Amino acid sequence: MKNPIEHLNKIFDSRIRLGIMSALMVNDSVNFNELKELIEVTDGNLATHLKTLEENAYIKVQKGFIGRKTNTMYSITKAGEKAFKLHLDALEKMIRSIG
Repeated sequence: MKNPIEHLNKIFDSRIRLGIMSALMVNDSVNFNELKELIEVTDGNLATHLKTLEENAYIKVQKGFIGRKTNTMYSITKAGEKAFKLHLDALEKMIRSIG
């Protein structure tokens, strides 16, 4: 039998990174506070996971201001979208092979 987990992407093992990528797949961009509220994590925890995704070129970061307040927006890259779709396909195949 073929290894059912061989095509899963280790970067998406974390439920937080899975949540970030899911949010970015269905939105053009999401700001830091929206992601924090959606995924229900601390600032530091979210920042760590966002950094990992950014370092792997799966997301891009745009920093700006709204009035005097900083506003950091995140969006998915083409590479991120492709990698995440492959991961979801692998998950689906794994689930189907078990059932």
